[in-house]
Amino acid sequence: MKPSRHWLTYNFGLDQWKVYLMIGESLAPGAFESLRVLDLATFIAGPYCATYLAEFGADVVKVELAGSGDPIRKFGTPTACGDTLVWLSEGRNKRSIELDLRTPEGSETLKRLAAEADILVENFQPGTLERWGLGPDVLQALNPRLIIARVTAYGQTGPYSDRPGFGRIANAFSGISYLCGEPGAPPASPGTATLSDYVTGLYAALGVLTALHARGRTGRGQIIDLGLYEGTFRLLDELAPAYARSGFVRERMGAGTVNAVPHSHYPTKDGKWVAIACTNDKIFGRLAALMDRMDVTGEGIYGTIGQREARRAEVDAFVSHWTSGLTRDEILAACETGQVPCGPVYGIDEIFADPQYAARGNLVRIEDERAGDLTLPGVCPRLSDTPGGIRWAGRALGADSAAILADWLD
Repeated sequence: MKPSRHWLTYNFGLDQWKVYLMIGESLAPGAFESLRVLDLATFIAGPYCATYLAEFGADVVKVELAGSGDPIRKFGTPTACGDTLVWLSEGRNKRSIELDLRTPEGSETLKRLAAEADILVENFQPGTLERWGLGPDVLQALNPRLIIARVTAYGQTGPYSDRPGFGRIANAFSGISYLCGEPGAPPASPGTATLSDYVTGLYAALGVLTALHARGRTGRGQIIDLGLYEGTFRLLDELAPAYARSGFVRERMGAGTVNAVPHSHYPTKDGKWVAIACTNDKIFGRLAALMDRMDVTGEGIYGTIGQREARRAEVDAFVSHWTSGLTRDEILAACETGQVPCGPVYGIDEIFADPQYAARGNLVRIEDERAGDLTLPGVCPRLSDTPGGIRWAGRALGADSAAILADWLD
C-alpha cells in the first residue's frame, strides 16, 4: 500500500504544533511482521484481537462477506466515505478481501489461505464454521501450526453456548453492570457498552501470544476459546472469593469502592471533579496534612481504614468540603506536592488538550485517502525496539482482494 501521511498534534491551550510522520510501508518492522492472520470475526471483540496483532506488524487479512462486510462498518458515526469512524479506527492496518464462506468457492479459498496462515480469529456462533466444513479439525488438518481464536457470547461449551450476545449482555452477565450506578438506583453501563468486547479482544490476543510461545516448543497450533463475559469477570478483584467466603454481595457504590476510603470523585470550586485514591492509612495521613486536619488521622476518628469504612459517607463529605473550596488546578497541585494520588475526571475535550496525552502520542492524526483527516487512539503498549504503529485506517470493502490472493497463494 501507499504510505499515508500521519502526524501527532500537541495542543496546549491556544498554542498548537504538529509533528509530521510518514508511515505506512516506511514504518519500522513490528514485532509480528512475519505473522499471517485471518480475521473472520465481526463487530469488535474478535477483530480487536486481530487489530492488536496488526498494530505490531502482522499481515492481517480481514475476510468479509461480499457486498456487506463487517457490520461495524455501519456502526457508529458515519463518514463521507461510507464507513463509520469505528470501522476506520478498528479496521486499522488490515487488508480486506471479500469471500462468501457459505459457498464452495469461498470455502475453498479460505482453506487455501488458512493453509498459509499462522492465526485465525472467528466469532461465529458455535457450530457455524463446522456446518460450512471449515471447523478447526478441517483447518488444522491442512495446517497443524494454525492457532484458532474463537470468541462467542458464552464460549464453545456450557448450557448457554448457543445464545447470541453483545458487549452489553456480557457486561451484565459478568457482574460489572450490577456494580455500576448509585446506591439504590438501577444498574448502569460501565462507561461504554463495548467494554467487554475490548477486554475480550485483549484476552484473545494474550491467548494468541501464549499459543505462539507454546507452538515454538511443540510445533503445533491450538484452539483458544473465549466467552465474551469471561475476561470482564476475571477483572473483578475479590468479588468471587469474598462471596464464597462470607456470602458478601457487593452492591452499587456510585464513585466509591470497597476496601478504601476516601477513594471517590470529589467536586471542585470551579465546577469540575477530581478523583482521589487513599488506598491506605499512610496516604490518608498525607491528605489530612494537606487539609490541615491531622487531628483526624493517626489516633483520630478517621485514622484507620476500618474507622473510615464505618463512616464512609461522613469521610467523603469531609473531603468534599475541602475540595469544594479549591479549584481543580489548586487541588491537583496540592496533591502532587503532598504525594496524594489525585487526577482530573476528564471529558474527551479535556483529553485532547492535555499535554500528557500529547507527549505520549496517545492521539494520532492521520490523513486517510478515503476519509480525510482522522484522529485515532494511539497504539498501546509502547515497545522500545519494535514499536507498533498505524499504517492506514480501515480499508474499503474488498479493496485488497487481488493483492491478498497474489501475496498469499501465488
